[in-house]
Amino acid sequence: MFGKIALSAALAMSMASVSFAETINWTATLDQSQEADQMVPAKGAMGAAAGTLDTETGKMTYSITYEGLSGDPAAAHFHGPAAKGSDAAPVVTLGVDGNFASPMVGEAMATPEQVKDIEAGLWYINIHTAANPKGEIRGQVEKAM
Repeated sequence: MFGKIALSAALAMSMASVSFAETINWTATLDQSQEADQMVPAKGAMGAAAGTLDTETGKMTYSITYEGLSGDPAAAHFHGPAAKGSDAAPVVTLGVDGNFASPMVGEAMATPEQVKDIEAGLWYINIHTAANPKGEIRGQVEKAM
């Protein structure tokens, strides 16, 4: 009997130290109002993004659509860490081999620190064009409701 109790206690203690992965869904609404330094406003430019984040492995999936840009995208990135209205350096380049056609679909890997930043809403997506090299539309990555 004592052996079973000891085994049960040992199993319970080992389970208590195991962290369970969580996959969270995230979204972003991209528009011009979130860009601070637009040079050439594009009428009706907007976009949407959605994806998942595995909080244990850091694997992030994404699908990003957009329309109404002033021209073809010259670049697209996840930036962070930065709160809404603040700027940060690019963290992940989006698109495949320089192709930024809508929809942009792919995967990225985040470090444990970046996972914390994403969960805290400190990453954003920025799509850049020749007319707006600092970014034409932008959207903050937020947990989906």
